[in-house]
Amino acid sequence: MATVRKPQFNHIPTAVSMSFGIVVSEWHAEITEALLEGAYNTLIAKGALPSNIIIKRVPGSVELTLGAQYLAEYTDVDAVICLGCVIQGETPHFQYVCQSVTHGITELNLQYGIPFIFGVLTTNTYEQAKERAGGSLGNKGEDAAVAAIKMVALRMELEGDED
Repeated sequence: MATVRKPQFNHIPTAVSMSFGIVVSEWHAEITEALLEGAYNTLIAKGALPSNIIIKRVPGSVELTLGAQYLAEYTDVDAVICLGCVIQGETPHFQYVCQSVTHGITELNLQYGIPFIFGVLTTNTYEQAKERAGGSLGNKGEDAAVAAIKMVALRMELEGDED
């Protein structure tokens, strides 16, 4: 079994003045709702106001990119966290979905100039996904929220808007 290391985050800024969108895939809901809980609780723990967190659900992981784009276009969020879960099956579908979502989220980052955070699990088994959604390997939703906070803080610092 490969060793999985939890990211070591340096100082995590406060999220008091930040707003976030979270788009969550409904596919593998037990997993994605756990990721959502981890992301939401992390944002709140770092000072984000519940009224500054918009949560929207989409049918599957491929739809995450358009849902994230809608949040960027129709709301005033500082970052969008994309949460999903793709589990390897017996067909090439896994590769197509993973490639589509990865490419789509990267394109959104470049197009909109706000952070779109990749919080999509891509695992071989359902058990591996559960371990990364609040199990023994932590909750990748928490990691996605920390990444969102840090990227918004970086942009604010560079723009000279940091408190």
